[in-house]
Amino acid sequence: MLVIECPWCGPRSEEEFTNGGEAHIKRPSKPSALSDEEWADYVFMRKNTKGIFLERWSHSSGCRRWFNAARNTITNEIAAIYHINEKPPKEIS
Repeated sequence: MLVIECPWCGPRSEEEFTNGGEAHIKRPSKPSALSDEEWADYVFMRKNTKGIFLERWSHSSGCRRWFNAARNTITNEIAAIYHINEKPPKEIS
């Protein structure tokens, strides 16, 4: 079982959380100016990183807040947890 450290509630079982996908995806500033291909790329295309992957998580069965985590996709270990508005820690980016 994976234990995830919620920044507000502390360590909890992974069943309390929902993975929100890749972190730090910026919405296009002018979405109406994008071609269908560019819009599809923004909506659907994500990295498939082997190793440290930056992703969003929600404590859906707890405080319901969102945060970012740096998780190793090979070992499933969480290397760092940080707030949505923060940049990833330098030692993992």
